[in-house]
Amino acid sequence: MKKITDNLALLYSAVELRQRVEELGSIISKKYENKDPIFIDVLNGSFIFMADLLRSISIECEMDFIKVRSYSGQKSSGTIQLLKDVSADVKDRNIILVEDIVDTGLTIKFLRKRLFGSSPKSIAVATLLYKPSVAKIDFDIDYIGFEIPQEYVVGYGLDYEQKLRHLDSLYCIKVN
Repeated sequence: MKKITDNLALLYSAVELRQRVEELGSIISKKYENKDPIFIDVLNGSFIFMADLLRSISIECEMDFIKVRSYSGQKSSGTIQLLKDVSADVKDRNIILVEDIVDTGLTIKFLRKRLFGSSPKSIAVATLLYKPSVAKIDFDIDYIGFEIPQEYVVGYGLDYEQKLRHLDSLYCIKVN
């Protein structure tokens, strides 16, 4: 019987991921020095990226979590379900929304609109992965780890049917 891990092709190694996340942490630290940002992690996929990013910054900050669902298997459902909202008061705060991947842009557009409704000072988006060929957004992504082609990616927090998040590298997956 063929295992799902037989269908993986390395995209970025653990070393490449660590180096890029550290670069992003340095950039964000310089931009937000003395601004006390709040990092809001989009669960579940970005939890490893968020943890590594927070360990790589050198500024005072807070963190919170929001959870949405928009995928079933490899396909976007086309709708967003809010499963857990932020618990912090974000009014007049600098928010850094941390996402694992921006592909169609549906989720990030939903989250930005929702958070802007709470009157923050600013909202920036940090994403580990960005698929510019399919993104349909009318704003810039502030911090991008890697631009990738239209491939399904797993590992480093990203999953296929809730599995493979534990892998320390990122892989393209081919599932039939």
